[in-house]
Amino acid sequence: MKVILEHGSFPVKNVKINISGSKSESNRMLILQAQFPNISIENLSESDDTKVLLEGLKTTNGTVDVHHAGTAMRFLTAYFAAKEDTEIILTGSQRMQERPIEILVNALKSLGADIEYLKNEGFPPLKIKGKSLQKSEVKIKANISSQYISALMLVAPMFPNGLRIYLEGKTTSMPYIEMTLSLLKSIGIKGGFSKNEILISSKKNVETKTLVVESDWSSASYFYSLLALSENAEMTLGSYSNKSLQGDSALALIYDSLGVKTVFNTSEGIISLSKKKTELPDSLLLDLSNTPDLAQTIAITCFGLGISCKLTGLHTLKIKETDRLLALKNELEKMGATIQVDDDSLNLEKATKINSNKSIDTYQDHRMAMAFAPLSLKTKLAINDAEVVSKSYPNFWKDLQKVGIKCVLENS
Repeated sequence: MKVILEHGSFPVKNVKINISGSKSESNRMLILQAQFPNISIENLSESDDTKVLLEGLKTTNGTVDVHHAGTAMRFLTAYFAAKEDTEIILTGSQRMQERPIEILVNALKSLGADIEYLKNEGFPPLKIKGKSLQKSEVKIKANISSQYISALMLVAPMFPNGLRIYLEGKTTSMPYIEMTLSLLKSIGIKGGFSKNEILISSKKNVETKTLVVESDWSSASYFYSLLALSENAEMTLGSYSNKSLQGDSALALIYDSLGVKTVFNTSEGIISLSKKKTELPDSLLLDLSNTPDLAQTIAITCFGLGISCKLTGLHTLKIKETDRLLALKNELEKMGATIQVDDDSLNLEKATKINSNKSIDTYQDHRMAMAFAPLSLKTKLAINDAEVVSKSYPNFWKDLQKVGIKCVLENS
């Protein structure tokens, strides 16, 4: 299925978009709930990734297929390895079987885990025989994916003596590790993070508690992009806090320099976005090591605004649903951009034209589809494999129509 996008009647006035819970928070809470069933969760993410994780946690013996869900693959690898009396084959899509997991598996094996590769060394599918892991110290490379570290942190309460994690190298995506630590503490699990060392205590029982998932800031980024590319628009998004655990909440500050004003209404849990008159920078220079999921959206916003940008700290994007840097280069060049990428950064030159009537390939990556959608304010375009948005934001096209973007769905 593809969607053809046009400006339509954007902006529709007085629109409120309710975005579902953060996928990152939801998936962490579900691992904790699996260990402590007296925890309840509200505003759970509607994403495919969260649904897959939820189903996987119901299995104790057999095959769990996470499809494209990288977070589910990493979190479940650690969870099943530390859960006694389970025997699981953990697999996923063809792309998932090309995404490395050796760093996490090696860390778990050093703790005594029983994990076997069923195809290629270092990659899923995995055969996992769960057992009580008695060791309490582990070393892991910290510069590849914060999800490996969070996976260990989340199962640390299952270890008889807790877990001390030594991080080797510069830590990437730090806000996600801090999110994990905050959620552990919120249910009464003691933990600390000092320099390159994380310590999480063992815990058998926690008090009954309800955890409420904040709406997803990554999903909000596409509406920020729409506002930035608009002449004069405003909208309201819910439910958000000005004390978010999500690193991607940094987009409020980033987009302030791109002409989007954010006002927090803490009593109602909403944010109001409006276009403000401001002089745009000639060029944007950002280190996105802590917020790499914003890179595609920011680059495309800059392209649409006709400003150049250099984005660094993007090394994790090469092992996502696709090689996001290469995919972004391919599709932006299709639209008329001049862009260079390497293993860690992208450099976009100021655009002199925006091509029309182009079809954007999504590479099985939900963020490619959603990040390009706001360009419909500048030109007519089509998004191929539009259903891929269900991975994180199933209602994206419906919500885009609510704000006035014309979306015509066609069978490809």
